[in-house]
Amino acid sequence: MSYFHWPPLLESLLEAVWLVDPQTQRIVCANRAATVLQQVPLQDLCGSLATDWTVGPEDALFWDTLAPEGCHNLESETVLRRRDGGTVQVLRRITPVSSEDGAPLYLVAMQDQSEQHATQQRLEHMLGELRATLDSTADGILVCDLDGRIRAFNRRFARLWELPDALLTQQSDEAIQRWLNSRIADAEGYRRQLGLIQRSPLLEADDVLVLQSGRLLERITRPQLAQGRPIGRVYAFRDITERCAAESQLKLAAKVFESSLDAIFITDPQRRILVCNPAAQLLTQTREHELAGAPVGTLFFSPGPNDWQAGLELQLEGQGYWQGELWHRRADQSELALHLSWVVLRDAAGLALNTVLFAKDLSEKLAAQQRIEQLAYTDALTGLPNRLTLTDRVSHAIRVAQRSGAGFAVLFLDLDRFKHINDSLGHLFGDKVLIEIAHRLQHCLRQTDTLCRLGGDEFVIHLHESESGGAEISARRLIDAVVRPIEIDELNFNLSCSIGIALYPHDGETLDELIRHADTAMYEVKGRGKGHYRFYRPEMNADLLARIQLDHALREGLRTQQFLLHYQPRIDLRSGQLRSCEALLRWQHPERGLVLPGGFIGVAEETGFIVALGDWVLDSAVQQAVAWLRMGTPCPVAINVSALQFHQADWVARVARALNAHALPAELLELELTESILIRDADEALERLLALRDLGVRLSLDDFGTGYSSLTYLKRFPLQQLKIDRCFIAAMHTDPVDAAIVAAIIQMGQALQMEVVAEGVELPEQHARLQALGCDQFQGFLYSPAVPALQFERFLPQPR
Repeated sequence: MSYFHWPPLLESLLEAVWLVDPQTQRIVCANRAATVLQQVPLQDLCGSLATDWTVGPEDALFWDTLAPEGCHNLESETVLRRRDGGTVQVLRRITPVSSEDGAPLYLVAMQDQSEQHATQQRLEHMLGELRATLDSTADGILVCDLDGRIRAFNRRFARLWELPDALLTQQSDEAIQRWLNSRIADAEGYRRQLGLIQRSPLLEADDVLVLQSGRLLERITRPQLAQGRPIGRVYAFRDITERCAAESQLKLAAKVFESSLDAIFITDPQRRILVCNPAAQLLTQTREHELAGAPVGTLFFSPGPNDWQAGLELQLEGQGYWQGELWHRRADQSELALHLSWVVLRDAAGLALNTVLFAKDLSEKLAAQQRIEQLAYTDALTGLPNRLTLTDRVSHAIRVAQRSGAGFAVLFLDLDRFKHINDSLGHLFGDKVLIEIAHRLQHCLRQTDTLCRLGGDEFVIHLHESESGGAEISARRLIDAVVRPIEIDELNFNLSCSIGIALYPHDGETLDELIRHADTAMYEVKGRGKGHYRFYRPEMNADLLARIQLDHALREGLRTQQFLLHYQPRIDLRSGQLRSCEALLRWQHPERGLVLPGGFIGVAEETGFIVALGDWVLDSAVQQAVAWLRMGTPCPVAINVSALQFHQADWVARVARALNAHALPAELLELELTESILIRDADEALERLLALRDLGVRLSLDDFGTGYSSLTYLKRFPLQQLKIDRCFIAAMHTDPVDAAIVAAIIQMGQALQMEVVAEGVELPEQHARLQALGCDQFQGFLYSPAVPALQFERFLPQPR
């Protein structure tokens, strides 16, 4: 077994490294970093057993149970013995490798973790001291982060709030907050004030909390700052029950209740009103002096049982606290629903001092609940049933179908190119379009069917007891309704839609399955031109999965540098000299080998990955052009630009950055554009082409003759080159029509003072015909296919 090539490689690594024979468990090679880490000479280390340097029996067992065929990449912490008997904590990573003759080896890389462990111990010591300091304070301390999550509290806090032992060990923020909320008399006011504090990171606040037990807690809260910025909040709680009991009733009312937004009544032990706050006067529409002395219970009534007062008195006497909903009738006979919280305040001996009644108007809450119930089952924009309603109805349909055997259909409808309406005319206009479309679709269905808007421009239709024939008829009716001309705000236009259809139970036994499969069928329609319908087929999922997997593989390929560029020369038809080259993308797939663009560009454009891939092509081509320039053999390089890439808002800036980053003269870069790019938005395209021309790059129109081939934009846009598509070149020597088209393109290009390049030239006859027609350049297999950069360099002229 040969290891002679390993020592230089190991010495280049900063980590301590062993090379271990898995059969004998002996260290066959190590680097100097390992000898320093273990404080042992290299000759003593090489040849020793890996287990000689273990400390515990579990580590020796680890080496005995490690199997080469099951070892992939193992990483763990362990303790390593040194020569002097000392130990060192390391992070160990074991990777299987092979020797030159293919024998398995373990590459064991180790990092010293001693300093990290020492730092961790210091931090733990500091945290212990901080905890001791918190527990020694007289106030209850609660520390939270900016989102209100609990970071720490001390024992005094736990005692003040009587936290159960389970919460002390469970450390659940939600459970602790529920407990605090349950101990507060005015739970709603507590939650509202806490929300205000959390929304204001720099707020400093002092207030008083009334507990259900009758005790009063003063709460002081301050922001927790680090380097002048808030990172959390510190709350300090102090029991002030006895202090407040000694204060006068007016002071107590002024301090605790006067500014409350909720109605608050303070009574004597006999429940007669002593004082009330302005909110109470507003609620009852009665002045304070008119309320003073009145039994507070006479202000409320219950529409339910008449013995509610007896239950209230019993709970107040027994527990000192009551909470519930009652009604208040004003002098004008209007009635209000109220949420009441009633607390008995007692002195140290347990005798009642006062009662405090909190009343909150529930009118807005009840109205909001009614609105919420309405919104819970309908779409706010269109008024159509929403996903929840659809789920209920389809669940019922499934139960009926399981008994009767009758199936039904689910249709997934998506408007085509609706995003263009939102982008160009605004979302308010788009909402009007959705309302109109929803109205049309609703009129295409039976009363037993359900039309649901999922969101955006997506609709789901449940066709009650419908088979494939009925679903097909409904789909056509829906498509016809959508394509009818639309007139909104004096603007006339047309839309279309794509529909996918799934049938129960053949295509799914749950609503989620049916929607997912109908959605898959709809995307199949989108991929085949839109404006139609398709039934779901199982193989659609396989196609979708294949596209998803290919998209993932493409992104992983870019990350792991699997892409490369090949270069095809362009030759001057008159002189036969090299004029430039075209950079063509290749994917060196680890399993499929070299993949041409036709195998992946479609998916890249569909997913938007073409933008990132195009950026890589631009940067790589510029780097290669710079390399040839520095060799003294400059060669212009052309790259293809996708429509999605060209229409990125910062595309011109990206080209400029690439040129500047590598210091490439702009005339050595050529951008090949397709006709579809130029006609999508002619004004925007012209603006960008002029900006690119100002940079100095060359602009070429690719695949000329296969699209619209409008002379208007040929004259209008600053293009310098036309490329005749290979489909015309292939048969020009045998087909008079193709030959005439090629001749016309060459004559037109020359008339417009543009260079003309023929691509796909493979036969001498084609070359001769192009030469006779006066074509400027050609590229194709007749001269050379696209080849790697090193191989392409044989075409470059010798440097001067």
